[in-house]
Amino acid sequence: MSDADTNDAVENEYVEDGSNKLLVKCKFCGSKILERKSGKFVTKEIDLPLMEQDKRAEAKVQYEKINQFFFVENMYTFENIGFTHTIDNCKYLSCADCDAGPVGYYNMDTKHSYVALSRVKHE
Repeated sequence: MSDADTNDAVENEYVEDGSNKLLVKCKFCGSKILERKSGKFVTKEIDLPLMEQDKRAEAKVQYEKINQFFFVENMYTFENIGFTHTIDNCKYLSCADCDAGPVGYYNMDTKHSYVALSRVKHE
């Protein structure tokens, strides 16, 4: 399946009129992160730290390329989200209830947030 086919499948399942069709929840505890229709679907390639790091990697952080996000213009749109300390001009997003993450990132320059579709549950 090509990247375009994958994007089309994701858009059909999770996106309606350019926004999240379903509630966005934490994969681990089920806490609600975003209401329906509150994030805009965007594609951009970003390296996010893995949610579970290999402890044998001797303090080297492992990353994963992610290219499908829900863009959230205002951080007060979130229902339940935590922000890390600033790292390289961004803050990583985590579930405020169970601290699972990062589920996305917050750009300090633009003041915009991006939630990775692959890091959350859609209901």
